[in-house]
Amino acid sequence: MSDITTAPSPVVLEAWFDLQCPDCFQALDDLHALREKYGDRIDVRLRHFPLAKNKHAYAAAQAAEEAVDQGRGREYAEALLARTAELAERGEPVLLEVAAGLGLDAEEFDTALIDGRHLLVVDADQAEGQALKVTGTPTYVIGGERLDGGKSQEGLRARIEEIADRLLAG
Repeated sequence: MSDITTAPSPVVLEAWFDLQCPDCFQALDDLHALREKYGDRIDVRLRHFPLAKNKHAYAAAQAAEEAVDQGRGREYAEALLARTAELAERGEPVLLEVAAGLGLDAEEFDTALIDGRHLLVVDADQAEGQALKVTGTPTYVIGGERLDGGKSQEGLRARIEEIADRLLAG
């Protein structure tokens, strides 16, 4: 028998976001606070749920996946969320500007949007979200519970913390 103890697995918090959604930008404060409180004991996973009403959200999700491939997924998503109004107004050029601003290969982003290499990931996330009855963004899934922030984010972080604390206590 080994004396090595393993750290408990982190709690997974899936955050279903539309990267053109102003409410998702507001939700970043909660995600930052959760990461600060729990550190590596919580694994926040951004999942794509582009809404039909946001005409650039689907391309934004694909661009975010290209950022993941280039090693800066979280930074890209957060930088893009800070520019939701501009994305709505100006469209796909904003996706490339954000990439260039982070020192990513903007030409590769453009190519990825043309060749559709990330379509399957975005479509799979969206299908899984629909199966989980995600209807708006942001929506969170933690410990098998779905929390809908699309209607109101009031009290949502406290509820996530309550569930995370219970799961971490074990």
